[in-house]
Amino acid sequence: MHLEEIFYESDEFCKDFEKQFAINLLTDGEGKRKCGFSLSMSEIMTIMIYYHESGYKTFKDFYEKHVLINMTRDFRKLVSYNRFIELRQKALFPLFVFAQLKTMASCTGKSFIDSFSLEVCHIKRVSSHKVFKGLAKIGKTSVGWFYGFKLHLAINPNGEIIAFCITPGNVADNNETVLLKITKKLFGKLFGDKGYLINKDLFKKLYANGVEMVTRIRANMDNKFMHVTDKLMLRKRGLIESVGSVLKGALSLEHSRHRSIFGFCSHIIASLVAYCFRENKPSIMKKSEVGALIC
Repeated sequence: MHLEEIFYESDEFCKDFEKQFAINLLTDGEGKRKCGFSLSMSEIMTIMIYYHESGYKTFKDFYEKHVLINMTRDFRKLVSYNRFIELRQKALFPLFVFAQLKTMASCTGKSFIDSFSLEVCHIKRVSSHKVFKGLAKIGKTSVGWFYGFKLHLAINPNGEIIAFCITPGNVADNNETVLLKITKKLFGKLFGDKGYLINKDLFKKLYANGVEMVTRIRANMDNKFMHVTDKLMLRKRGLIESVGSVLKGALSLEHSRHRSIFGFCSHIIASLVAYCFRENKPSIMKKSEVGALIC
């Protein structure tokens, strides 16, 4: 992932975004002083995204020990760390729109879905946790109980993210609202684990929207016939687990040091955007073969 590539994409997006944002901005009719930033919005977004490929465990170390020392030629008007944290909050909405419009991939007709826990503190410290009180919830995965949120992801066979959704930790994978929201851009077959077993009514709703949910069955359920290609694709469902490993391992998606909801959201979205800029993503096929999967 190259710094120039991230800045170019961010800057091109910000040119259009800021123009449209100024046109549609609602005001109360009173003139207000407009204070300019030393760093442009695209520079703020670039630093936020580039952090996730830096290898630093904390953003403070990355900014103070790398950006302020080694990147002064790339960013001529750098500000202090405390000031950058203030500016980062203002870049949250543009970054979210950038993630939705510019970095998310398109559906190929066959997709994988899964959720990943985002732990914000140890389960034994829930009663004393204050930052996400009332927002984070206790949930359970195959590994055990956790306190925090869930990241729901849908990817294509190339390992590219198509859609994502963040929910409290107690929201089930097969929640109707979540599935209807995350499948808006999807069509064709959607492969998930047993946590995505759904009732007939929800299956019909998804099918009417062009999405067919395919999952394994539980041991206490009646057996059913399945097309051989669907069985093969279910065996490849581990691809999305590999994507989660890259996000959590290489891109520092999950940590328990957040001090505000704004910092949490900007960290998660910047991590997803950084993943989209990665050249070598987990994949089950070559890019030239993806066309054969389109329904």
